Amino acid sequence: MAVHQLAALSWPAFRALVSPRLVAILPLGAIEAHGPHLPLGADIVIAEAMARAGASRLDARGFDVVLLPALPVAPAPFAADFEGTIDTAPAAAAVTIEGIARSLSRHGVAATVIANAHHDPAHVSAVRDAVRQAEREPACRLIFPDLTRRRWANRLTDEFRSGACHAGRYETSIVMAEAGDTVDRARAETLPPNPQSLVAAIQRGDRTFAQAGGPDAYFGWPAEASADEGREIIDRLGAIIEDAVLEVFGREAAERQPT
Repeated sequence: MAVHQLAALSWPAFRALVSPRLVAILPLGAIEAHGPHLPLGADIVIAEAMARAGASRLDARGFDVVLLPALPVAPAPFAADFEGTIDTAPAAAAVTIEGIARSLSRHGVAATVIANAHHDPAHVSAVRDAVRQAEREPACRLIFPDLTRRRWANRLTDEFRSGACHAGRYETSIVMAEAGDTVDRARAETLPPNPQSLVAAIQRGDRTFAQAGGPDAYFGWPAEASADEGREIIDRLGAIIEDAVLEVFGREAAERQPT
């Protein structure tokens, strides 16, 4: 078993991988403002790190894994007023994600797993729509460990669970670990904490980072970030991918057992 980059394979090489334990991982990110200290593509960095960590764990479990290129744009209305942010239609995201899963299923991929690092409500809703649509095709497995759900969020950091985590300690730590040269560390160290919870903001009807109390497009404690913590978080994210896949495959194996 091994981990492969889908874009680097020829079609015969891909065909040779097809088996009941062939899994594809699709990283989902966005181009959007992440405070004054992180790159616009921070979510892409995080999603790809999550995908690689999950792939390594699944490889050790006896799966062949193909890593897809990240989808780099997504619905991002909360950050849409900040320069450089690309905000696309939710329907386009849902159709694209579903289409990817259906195409891969048709060519023998047993399951497509989403490694999502972009948690704007419009985007998360679009991903959930894609999963519901994919479920209409019995052979198409689209697995989405939704980090906004408590069962997965509880495995991450205190800051993440608080909802004050956009471009804060959680995300800044991961980007430091994976792409440290893109982080303005001197600027991050000067940023005061912003404990405003995006979860609470969404619940009260806020629709932008500014309304939610983030005029500089960050929430949380970025000055406390470290690459060591980033590596620890990435490992947790990889374990979430692993467990989400094993849960589906284990449940299906149990359903096939005679009663």
